[in-house]
Amino acid sequence: MQFDDATPGRLVLRDGETVLAEYVYEPSDAQLESPRPYALLSTRAGAAVTAYRPDDHVWHKGLSLALPNVGPHNFWGGPTYVDGEGYVQLPNNGAQVHRGFDASDTPVADEVAQLARVDERVDWVTEAGDTLLTEARTLTARPIDDTTWALTWSSRLTNVSAESLSFGSPTSRGRADAGYAGIFWRGPSSFTGGDILGPGGDVGDAARGTESPWLAFVSPDRASGVVMMDAGPHPSRWFARSADYAGLCPAPFFYDETVVEPGGSLRLGAVILVGGADAASHVATVGANLVATVRSDPPPPADIPPASTEPEASA
Repeated sequence: MQFDDATPGRLVLRDGETVLAEYVYEPSDAQLESPRPYALLSTRAGAAVTAYRPDDHVWHKGLSLALPNVGPHNFWGGPTYVDGEGYVQLPNNGAQVHRGFDASDTPVADEVAQLARVDERVDWVTEAGDTLLTEARTLTARPIDDTTWALTWSSRLTNVSAESLSFGSPTSRGRADAGYAGIFWRGPSSFTGGDILGPGGDVGDAARGTESPWLAFVSPDRASGVVMMDAGPHPSRWFARSADYAGLCPAPFFYDETVVEPGGSLRLGAVILVGGADAASHVATVGANLVATVRSDPPPPADIPPASTEPEASA
């Protein structure tokens, strides 16, 4: 497996002749959609397992790191939930701006281990043009067997503003059962109504708001499956949905907000297995090792400029 950087603004993960993923690091989405890098994923058989700009939520972008509440700012896209008012479209949609890859500006490939790795630097910029966060992000991809492959995602966010930042969700701000925030997978429309599985078996939409080390989503036709494992430093609640659309997200701010002081950092991580209906069977054999790898190998620290109270020029 290796990343091909021949296409401007995106990396293409190739498995021989098959495209497993397209990581779009310079999106052209509207500001209202909180532009951010995202990955579109497929199985080793070539079946798509992510959606891009679905009609019900055009700000859903395959697999991405999306946070609806960073202080008063929205890095999820679309309207913001305001307690007592519902969802309101505010001038607060921030963007994640790609600043570069590792020191050589070249994605890394390990031919012996069949491991492809990318280290990226991202700035989180408000709609007004102020940089709130710098992020060091690491993505890796590797084969598991003939039908399954694994993607790992590790992020370290550093508060470079002069203010404390609270990380939350619509539920932490007053809306019941809507704790989405984090590394979010949105499945294609063909996955709607599929099975959500956990360590104890079929859990369905009832998994939303509960703790679990992993959840799996199997398409209704049983042709494809996706497993997400929480690889953050602390156990998370889950945002999970099947009846309305296919979505999974280890959501560390589901009920409670986390405050990061100026200069402080926050880590998030996940492991994603992409395969067939039996993808969850690999959790027992490789899952723990992949999660441990993410937790023990955080991305390198992002550059931290001095905090300033002076506004930056509008992006």
